[in-house]
Amino acid sequence: MTAKPSVGTLAAPLVEALIRDAATLRLGVEKTASGATIVDGGIAVRGGLEAGRRITEICLGGLGFANFVADARFPGWTTGIQITTNDPVTACLGSQYAGWSLSEGDFFALGSGPARALWAKEDLFGELDYKDQAETAALVLETDKRPPDSLISFIAKECGLSEDKLTLILTPTTSLAGSVQVVGRVLEVALHKAHALHFPLDRIVDGTGLAPVPPPAADFLGGMGRTNDAVLYGGEIALYVEGPEDEAEQLANGLPSSTSRDHGRPFGEIFAGYNYDFYACDAGLFSPAKVRVTALSTGKTFTAGDYEPALVQKSFSGA
Repeated sequence: MTAKPSVGTLAAPLVEALIRDAATLRLGVEKTASGATIVDGGIAVRGGLEAGRRITEICLGGLGFANFVADARFPGWTTGIQITTNDPVTACLGSQYAGWSLSEGDFFALGSGPARALWAKEDLFGELDYKDQAETAALVLETDKRPPDSLISFIAKECGLSEDKLTLILTPTTSLAGSVQVVGRVLEVALHKAHALHFPLDRIVDGTGLAPVPPPAADFLGGMGRTNDAVLYGGEIALYVEGPEDEAEQLANGLPSSTSRDHGRPFGEIFAGYNYDFYACDAGLFSPAKVRVTALSTGKTFTAGDYEPALVQKSFSGA
């Protein structure tokens, strides 16, 4: 495997700080009988925006920064989360992407974060030529339930670690922390779509992203709708790529969510139209609203897509 940064090693101090500051961040922390650490980001505790920001940086494998910024693009919703990373492929696809599907009994969750790179059984890791060798693992689960102990043991075993080296961070989409960490994937979804468009990942040098932070919803479907709408209709990214100028332009034109047949309605309506089958939705929809791609060979920037303020307002206000 090509020598690359260890997302697990880089994220470990961020995980330690999250646990150390749990009381201030309104997080719950427990140890299982086998020694695994469970961090509750909003199930039995309140959690908060700052917790979500920190969890986003853990998901990025310590290779990126998440910051709250003033965002004047959408009247009434003036807080945005900005993502920056100088290694977007490893940070977003090698760590942040929610690519580990975990289920047992009535429990199901998608796992993201640095532990994925220890497991490294997704086909994507073969393409990235990457497998982590960290001594600890952190996995973020989008869930409102505590995973069963047997599944926790399975995760640790799949990562090749004892359970006392594993931390699971649970983030319900209806929580403040959960909302932030989902919207904090605005750059990651662009990387994932670039991969689907067969743009060479090794030519993506740098990246930034911005999306408005929605209010949390009262239920899972509402939360899924608002967080997706924040990215699909309010998200903006910039990529800096190597290679021919015309290929940078082609990438820009192919990336925005507006290229999808499903674009133009609140995600909650789209999801309901597919009988709540996430995988029936057009995969091309999951991308930011507006993109800029700069060809480093010439310095020319190509812009495509645009925001949909009315849809953001409708989604966030519950109208």
